[in-house]
Amino acid sequence: MTIRWYPGHMGKALEQIGELIKRVDVVIEVLDARLPASSSNHRLEELRRTKPWIKVLNKHDLADSAVTKAWVKEFEKQAGVRALPLSSKQLSETKQLIKLCKLLAPKRGKPGFPVRVMVVGIPNVGKSTLINTLAGRSMAKVGDKPAITTTTQLIDLHNGVVLNDTPGVLWPDMSDQDGAYRLATSGAIGANALDYTTVGFFAGEFMMKQYPELLRKRYKLDELPDNPTDLIEAIGRSLGCLISGGGVDMHRAAEKFLRELRAGKLGRISLEAPGQDLPEISEPGELTNNLETA
Repeated sequence: MTIRWYPGHMGKALEQIGELIKRVDVVIEVLDARLPASSSNHRLEELRRTKPWIKVLNKHDLADSAVTKAWVKEFEKQAGVRALPLSSKQLSETKQLIKLCKLLAPKRGKPGFPVRVMVVGIPNVGKSTLINTLAGRSMAKVGDKPAITTTTQLIDLHNGVVLNDTPGVLWPDMSDQDGAYRLATSGAIGANALDYTTVGFFAGEFMMKQYPELLRKRYKLDELPDNPTDLIEAIGRSLGCLISGGGVDMHRAAEKFLRELRAGKLGRISLEAPGQDLPEISEPGELTNNLETA
């Protein structure tokens, strides 16, 4: 199954961001700490020019801490880029972000001359939650579905910083299907653009190769199955996703597995690391064939 997802408003959003970026002092790009490369919009790099850029590694409490540290080092090799792991729901952590914005724009942050900050990011990485936490009130729509924010709005934090909130943006070219499947695994892809079973197989095979002990512990498996199809079936039995006759509802099992993975119930994981050759994962077509022959 090829994942293609690019809601129509996102093309217009890129045009808006291209204009707005000329009038701001600092750009905050919100990334998912579990997959910082795949959750980064590469088109935004083209629009950046020389603006100070903060890469927020959100949901760091769900990510493998050692891998997150490696990402911080990797990003800060770039001129003008700072990286900050945090949880957008934690006010104590987000306060560091305000200090960093003021540090990167030392000539502003004074009465009548606030630091003008633009917040960008693909859908469902926690951008709106971050803005609401910084504002101390509900200013941006939040939901468990991607592409909630669809228009640009200006938010005065009354602390020397003004935020420009922008719609969640995904690049139009999703030819990198491994990256697309990692995004789908994390929940950043709209449900109507994916098949839970196929994505579950992808995520299951990744976990078998990278974090096998987390699977064994969570689902009380003495031994891991030989393939992702059998793994999802075993997880389905563990989670009670049964149908009449004692079989497993594979779709429901895969969906529940993905929801547990996204919520961190298996433990802290990272779906990619800088400079790392990722384990070879079956092609989506092969995964689909596994389902059809199960």
